[in-house]
Amino acid sequence: MRRRPSLFAKAAAAAAAASLASSPILAQTNAVGINAAIHNKVEIRHVADNKLRPAMLRERVLLNDVVRTEAQSQLQILLLDRTTFTVGANARIVVDRFVYDPAAKSRSIGISVTRGAFRFMSGRTLGHVSGPVSVNTPVATIGIRGTIFEGVVGKDAIEIAKDEPAVGKKVKSKEEEASLIVLRGPGPRTQGDVIPGAIDVTASEQVVTLDAPGLAVYVPRRGAAPIGPFAISTAGLLALQSLLRTTPGSGDGGKGSHGTRNALIGAAGVAAAVAGISILGGKKKPSKQPSRPTGQSSPK
Repeated sequence: MRRRPSLFAKAAAAAAAASLASSPILAQTNAVGINAAIHNKVEIRHVADNKLRPAMLRERVLLNDVVRTEAQSQLQILLLDRTTFTVGANARIVVDRFVYDPAAKSRSIGISVTRGAFRFMSGRTLGHVSGPVSVNTPVATIGIRGTIFEGVVGKDAIEIAKDEPAVGKKVKSKEEEASLIVLRGPGPRTQGDVIPGAIDVTASEQVVTLDAPGLAVYVPRRGAAPIGPFAISTAGLLALQSLLRTTPGSGDGGKGSHGTRNALIGAAGVAAAVAGISILGGKKKPSKQPSRPTGQSSPK
């Protein structure tokens, strides 16, 4: 039986989001956010030293960091614009574009997912923030207009899609490219932007718009036409969510396992981190200089 997050955890997460954008520590040119919660085995490779190491709670996520998760593992990243990006089991992602200027109310975000399941929830910002936000898979580009959606790349995408009547078992799919994307949309208790957003999925020079919760699109391989939009089945949705959900007590339970309790502690730690405590150790004095645009596009 899954435990519901405590009121303390919810308050801590809210406090973290409320102060994240103004953090003097994260307002560095290559910082895009922090690790808000970790479950089981998650590793990050920094571009600076190219070394793969265990992800740490409250650690900064930098531009072009490579994130990898193992089975029954999960990472939740809180970006500077308060967007929440959840990485599920057996995933690999990179934040390869991030520019955020709260003063100008502008942003530009690009995230690449090459394997595994993920969830994107637009951040609730102080006033309307405009700018391109996209998630890329090996075969599709997902343009986002303030909403929540989930997706999966790889073998799991094929397994879920083949049981959907709109796709079926006869579609030729490629394991390292197949992508399934589902619009969840804002609900009555959504913590992110509450506008009825949509996503535009571009594949093989065709655009499929998902503008209602429960609509899905499947791209089986590079060069293939996208299939959709179609209403995903309850079984398909549950299968996708199972890749993004961890169960208390799962995993090895050892030192490398961050369970539900640690995830809640992580939320409190995020609030502390963005208030001015060094994420990587030690203390830093808050900067008195005005905030500047954060991040830059990665070189092509």
